[in-house]
Amino acid sequence: MSSPDKLIYMANQIATFFRSQPGTDQADRVAAHIKDFWEPRMRLQLFRIVDGTEKVDIEIDPFVRRAAETLKEMA
Repeated sequence: MSSPDKLIYMANQIATFFRSQPGTDQADRVAAHIKDFWEPRMRLQLFRIVDGTEKVDIEIDPFVRRAAETLKEMA
């Protein structure tokens, strides 16, 4: 598994956790977790992956995609 794939794997795990939580703000909670616990370089790489600039071999969870968009709007 390449580094970008590992990054998306971790983001997908976060999304899986928040998907199991009650409420309708799971993507926002994924974004808050990534903002609080990921260093800026990891967030930038996430943006490149979601934008399609950097390729991955695994599927990106929809909550991760929405979280990335939220994070970009906050920046």
